[in-house]
Amino acid sequence: MSEIRQRARQLGVIVGTLPTGARNDITDVGGVGVGHTTIIKGEGKHQPGVGPVRTGVTVILPHPGDLWNDRPSAGFFALNGCGEFNGAQWIDESGTLEGPIALTNTHSVGDVARAMTEWMISKHPSIAREDDAYLPVIGECDDSTVNDLHGFHVGKESVISAIEEARKFERVYEGSVGAGTGMSCYGFKGGIGSASRKVTISEKEFHLGVLVNTNHGQSDQLMIDGFPVGRLLAEKHKRHNKEGSIVLIIATDAPLNQRQLERLAKRACLGLARTGSIAANGSGDFALAFSTSRRIPRNTSDVLIQLSELHIEHLNLFFKATVESAEEAILNSLFMATTIDGRDGNRVSALPLEECLLIIRKLNATADRGL
Repeated sequence: MSEIRQRARQLGVIVGTLPTGARNDITDVGGVGVGHTTIIKGEGKHQPGVGPVRTGVTVILPHPGDLWNDRPSAGFFALNGCGEFNGAQWIDESGTLEGPIALTNTHSVGDVARAMTEWMISKHPSIAREDDAYLPVIGECDDSTVNDLHGFHVGKESVISAIEEARKFERVYEGSVGAGTGMSCYGFKGGIGSASRKVTISEKEFHLGVLVNTNHGQSDQLMIDGFPVGRLLAEKHKRHNKEGSIVLIIATDAPLNQRQLERLAKRACLGLARTGSIAANGSGDFALAFSTSRRIPRNTSDVLIQLSELHIEHLNLFFKATVESAEEAILNSLFMATTIDGRDGNRVSALPLEECLLIIRKLNATADRGL
C-alpha cells in the first residue's frame, strides 16, 4: 500500500508570514519550468555497474525563450564546498545563466553535462563556432546509500525527457522523484521540495520561488517550524545519515542584479539553518539564484544597454521571502518523500508525519502554557 503524503502547509505547518504563490512552488515565477526523470530498477544485492538503481535527473528552465541569447541575471553562493556545482565559476564571472539548470547524482555530472551540451548545440548550432563554448550548469548530491553510482544510469534520454517535461510548465512534483529519488535528509527520505512567496512593493506584485534537492543532516538536528522535532523523533527513529548535500535554486521575477541575487542565495542558507542544518564538513551546500525579468542579450549592436534593477532599499522583503520559501521547500521535500528500499536492502524511511504533528502539538501546548 502506497504511503499517503501531504505538503507541510496542508498539514497545518505554516512557515513564515508572507503569502504564497498560487501553486506554492518555484513555477509561480512565470516562465519557470521543472521536469524530472526518475529511474528505479532492480532490487537486492549491489552489482556494481548493474544495480539496483534509485536515481534520476531534474531540470529547471529559467524561462521558455532563447536561453542562449537572452540570458537571465544570476548569482551563486557556496555555504560549504564538499561537492560539485558545474558552471558556478562562469556564473560568478559573468553574472548570467546561459541554459537550463540540472540536478543529479554525483557520478552522473559528466553524462548530464554532455547531454545538456548536445541539446543546447541542437538548438543553437552557433555554439563553439561563431559563439562561445557552452558551460552546462549542474548541481549534484550523492545518492550512493541506495543507488548504484558505478553504473552511470542517467544518460542522454533521461536528460532530454526531463527537459521536455519542464517545457510543459506544470506544477512541481516533489519528494522521491527525479534527482531526489535516492536522497536522504535528516536521516529520513529526502529529495525534491519547493515553495514560493508573493512580495508586494508600492502596489507592484513580485514572486519568488525556491526548489531544493535535500540530502543532508542528521535525524536529531531536524527542526520543524522552530520545534526540535528531530531530537524527539531520534529517540525512536535515530539513524545515522551519510553526510550529503543540498542544492537550493531560487527564482524571482523581480529585476535583481548579480550582486543582489548572490545576496538572495546567501539568505536561502538561513532557511536551511532554520531546519537544523549545520552545513557539515562532508556536505556540499550550494545556492543559485536567478531573475527572469533582468536579462542580458548576447548579441546586440548597442554599446550600452539599459536594465531595470530593484532599488537596494527594497531587498528586505525578498530576503524574507527567500528564507521562508527555502525553509518550507526543505520541509516539503521531507513531507512528500516516500520510503525507498535500495541496494543491499538499504532502506531510507519516510518522515513519520503523524508522529511529527503530535510532537508539534504537544510542544505548542507547552509553549502556550508558558512552560
